[in-house]
Amino acid sequence: MFVLELTYCAPADRIEALREAHMAWVDEQFEAGEFIASGPKKPRDGGVILAVGADRDRVEAIAASDPFAQEEVCAYRITEFTASRTAPPLREYRQPARS
Repeated sequence: MFVLELTYCAPADRIEALREAHMAWVDEQFEAGEFIASGPKKPRDGGVILAVGADRDRVEAIAASDPFAQEEVCAYRITEFTASRTAPPLREYRQPARS
């Protein structure tokens, strides 16, 4: 499991100009089963995405394909973690705890 934290690094008008393309990309990742949650941060200086993936390289490649990343209006911070506990509806995403 991965937490993708987006932080805007461009003026608001550049971000807004790309928002529709970014949201279409987000929708594609949900449809592909790559993302399980997303939304804006508060304050709205970026966003957060929860992603599932086999490995970090794959998740990094997905993040690099975001129009926001391609146009350099945001920076990504990607954190991998083990989802050893989840709410019951997310049971399928549980992972064995690692030492």
